[in-house]
Amino acid sequence: MNKYVLRTSLVWIAVLAVLVGIWAYRSHLKNEPHPMPMSSEVQPVAAGPTSDVAKPESSMPGMSMPESKDAALVPVQLTPERMQSIGVKTGTVEYKQLSDDVRATGTVDIDERLLSYVQVRFPGYIRKVFANATYQYVRKGEPLFTVYSPDLVATQQEYLLARQNQKALQSSTVDGVAAGADTLSAAAEQRLAQWDVPASEIARLKETGKPVTDLTIYSPVSGYITERNALPNLYVEPSTRLYTVADLSRVWVNAQIFQDDIGRLKPGDAASITVDSYPGRIFTGQIEEILPQVDMATRTVRVRLAIANPGLKLKPGMFVNVDVKTNLGRQLVVPASAVFQSGTRQLVFLNHGNGSLEPKEIAVGPRVGDDFVVLKGLEAHQSIVTSANFLIDSESQLQAAAGSFAPPPPGAGSNNAPATTPAEPQDNIDFTTDPNPPTKGNNIFRVRLTGPGNTPVTGASVTVTFYMAAMPAMGMAAMNTTATLADKGNGLYEGTGALGSGGTWQVTITTQKNRQIIATKQLRVNATGGM
Repeated sequence: MNKYVLRTSLVWIAVLAVLVGIWAYRSHLKNEPHPMPMSSEVQPVAAGPTSDVAKPESSMPGMSMPESKDAALVPVQLTPERMQSIGVKTGTVEYKQLSDDVRATGTVDIDERLLSYVQVRFPGYIRKVFANATYQYVRKGEPLFTVYSPDLVATQQEYLLARQNQKALQSSTVDGVAAGADTLSAAAEQRLAQWDVPASEIARLKETGKPVTDLTIYSPVSGYITERNALPNLYVEPSTRLYTVADLSRVWVNAQIFQDDIGRLKPGDAASITVDSYPGRIFTGQIEEILPQVDMATRTVRVRLAIANPGLKLKPGMFVNVDVKTNLGRQLVVPASAVFQSGTRQLVFLNHGNGSLEPKEIAVGPRVGDDFVVLKGLEAHQSIVTSANFLIDSESQLQAAAGSFAPPPPGAGSNNAPATTPAEPQDNIDFTTDPNPPTKGNNIFRVRLTGPGNTPVTGASVTVTFYMAAMPAMGMAAMNTTATLADKGNGLYEGTGALGSGGTWQVTITTQKNRQIIATKQLRVNATGGM
């Protein structure tokens, strides 16, 4: 028992010691000052090498990771060798007469306008049934069933009595008597006609003078019986639907068109139907109506097609393939391979000749075959790049970030261009980092600037720009870090900056003095530390 008490006491003492240690460590963290993330000498992201300090676009000092806007682009100048090595090809913006096919699936349905219902207009009892099967084919005027109605028999007897009185009082000299008898006879006959008693039955009633007890009801149309409720000895009323007869010589096809394609369709467009049951057979028709509802599950719109059905090959409920022909008219188009999707923008690269390529933002409409319809941004006969767009876009981003783009002089690349004077010798730039190689996070950048004869250059403005292009496949935006170095004397310039990732960075060093660029240098630096 004493051993148990001793063991329990030791456990509680150990737990208490751990809790006290945690409390003391947290108190120490609260009282300890936090180091600054970077030196005040480092400037946040700037718009370019010669721009003033701009506000950072991310929580990491000195680094920009734009998410809501695309990277800046500038024109690029490529040599013929460079264009050939990356596989640059060109095409032309032009007008075309466009027609497109929208393919979908659909189902055959009965044309509701060709449906007929068979009902009686008086209560009674069915005696004999001639059309006694669903989907039995009946022709117009073919007998369907016979019905006995006490009300109908009574009305016939009234009609016969009115006719007898009409004959008896026809020669009466009393004013109004003959006319009244004629009116009663006409009213009884009209009542029989309103009850849809055939004229042949009324004529037989006049001829025989005997009421018809079993009235035969005939089919009003030709077609297939899709619904049958007529049974022997069944009591029926005017509201009872006894038969539904469908004419299948024309049918509806309900095509399921994706909502992205529905804007290209309109009523009257031609459509063709194919069915696996009849290889090589094509049924033709046209769009009658685009129904105003989208299926929430499949994101499709039901489009109603009216199709002729010779030989009744198309059966209600049959699954079919639909091909709708759309005429888009004359449109300005560009090859689909020329359109580069860059973030939220759609770009093409204009070819000005002699390796001069300019990015151009455009708006495109639907894709038709191998082309995109151009809504704005281009004109006919313009030359554009149709391949290697990704590489050109990367080059344009690098030059925009580094600020190294200079428009080619007039006539650059032309055989008639005047010879340019040789550039003046630049000062020498020696760039190092601490640590070397640089790492993800804070680094020290040093530049030693010397002139002719290895003499130190002082009083200059030195900026160092690190740039890494966007990698959409990895979900990474472009990163840009710019640092302004302080003059430490004897041609040495030093500053700090933070790199947001390891990997290969494009580094541009620009030095100015008296607002004139005296030297620039570009190089690639591999940083450690991972992505």
